[in-house]
Amino acid sequence: MMIFVDADATPRDVLSITRRVAKEADIALVTVSSINHNIDGPNHIQVDAAPQATDMEIVKRMRADEQTIVITQDYGLAAMVLARNGRAISPSGRIFSNENIDSLLAERAMSAKLRRSGKVRLRGPRARTAADNAHFEEALRRLINSFDENA
Repeated sequence: MMIFVDADATPRDVLSITRRVAKEADIALVTVSSINHNIDGPNHIQVDAAPQATDMEIVKRMRADEQTIVITQDYGLAAMVLARNGRAISPSGRIFSNENIDSLLAERAMSAKLRRSGKVRLRGPRARTAADNAHFEEALRRLINSFDENA
């Protein structure tokens, strides 16, 4: 099993939780970010700042013979991971699936269209709480265990 973290936009708390859970479960962990982000830790891959470079690096490194979990906020990357039979989870603990990814991509497209129109200004995310971190950890552990159930 392998966990990849799209570290460009992953909160530090989520990265710390993921490292701890991966170590406890003896799962390999790789973080990937563009050169615009300074991520400390072992097994880190830095890519150039080109759009989607981080996403493409993660997808390129996925192996068909390996159970893969990707932590990302990017619905597009999540869709590519699902298409390659991987699993994806957001830092908020949302587990992406074939059942929800199409509606999430459509929602993203609609939000982008509204932002471009200049008629709507969307707020950024609220500050993370301890409850957010606990929810993410519980969802990550559930996702890891789901591989065992399907084996």
